[in-house]
Amino acid sequence: MANAETAAGADIARQARKERLFTRINKASSWLDALGLSWTVPLLKIAAGDDVKEQVGELKRVLLIPLLGIVAFVSLWGVLAPQVQTSLGAVPGPVQVWDQAVNLWGDHVRQREKADAFYDRQDERNAKLEAAGKTDRIKWRTFTGAPTYIDQIGTSLKTVGLGFLIATLIAVPLGIASGLSRTFNGAINPLIQIFKPVSPLAWLPIVTMIVSATYADAYDWLSKSLLISAVTVTLCSMWPTLINTALGVASVDKDLMNVGRVLQLPTWKTITKLVLPSSLPLIFTGLRLSLGVGWMVLIAAEMLAQNPGLGKFVWDEFQNGSSQSLAKIMVAVVTIGIIGFALDRLMFALQRAFTFSANR
Repeated sequence: MANAETAAGADIARQARKERLFTRINKASSWLDALGLSWTVPLLKIAAGDDVKEQVGELKRVLLIPLLGIVAFVSLWGVLAPQVQTSLGAVPGPVQVWDQAVNLWGDHVRQREKADAFYDRQDERNAKLEAAGKTDRIKWRTFTGAPTYIDQIGTSLKTVGLGFLIATLIAVPLGIASGLSRTFNGAINPLIQIFKPVSPLAWLPIVTMIVSATYADAYDWLSKSLLISAVTVTLCSMWPTLINTALGVASVDKDLMNVGRVLQLPTWKTITKLVLPSSLPLIFTGLRLSLGVGWMVLIAAEMLAQNPGLGKFVWDEFQNGSSQSLAKIMVAVVTIGIIGFALDRLMFALQRAFTFSANR
């Protein structure tokens, strides 16, 4: 009898542990989905002892079918690409593009090795001069090698980050004011409708002239070409955030706003305590759209502004016209797509973290 009770107690404890484990997995699933890792949830549930058949079906939906789509696309690409002849030869297939991606990474590694060797030699020379008491002859120089593909990716991310930050700082306050005041919304709405469709190619000459005239003494960390590209990104990407912020603020429950008036809350507290928490889901939707638009606009802006990012890389390879150029351009296309997807997932994860509706 005692043994039976002990076994029953052990079964109850195991079942309780299993339920707690499934609860933690279910809580984590929303975050994994936001990061594009929803396919890990069925694997975790199988490992936790859930029904294998049910989870394999879910795994097929979230992982196998997308993988089959990718495999079908790559296979079709590999078959059709050699059939298309250009002035530089046949369109490169997946194998040629992968080879160029490996070569670009190898170039980056070799360039970093050269930079490390340069700084080691400089440190050794300066140490000898210091030991000899010739400190006046000590000089510190920066390695001036050409930026690698990885460096250009970093430059593009810094540029779009700066442009997106400026756009957010402008669009969110204007959107809040537009949502709170019908008069202000009526005044600003025509300007939004006029400037929203303008192409970055139209903005770029204007931005170039203004930046060149007002930003004469450029800082080392903020070159003119980077600032021109970032401002162009700002002008093209701020509108989704502005529109969605205004819509979110205008949609705040009127009873909630009336409570704020009854309590005689100051304007700043009304915005921070009532307006922003209620409108955050739409604001983040606008931010996601703005970041996507900014990332697309960036490539064209960098091409013309000659900012040393991915856009300049594509333009230089196009101008180069070597037999490897087309494959390198396609490496850039894939890179741009993957980074764009990662940025969208990052914004979606932030939306899950900071909005009430996503956490319910």
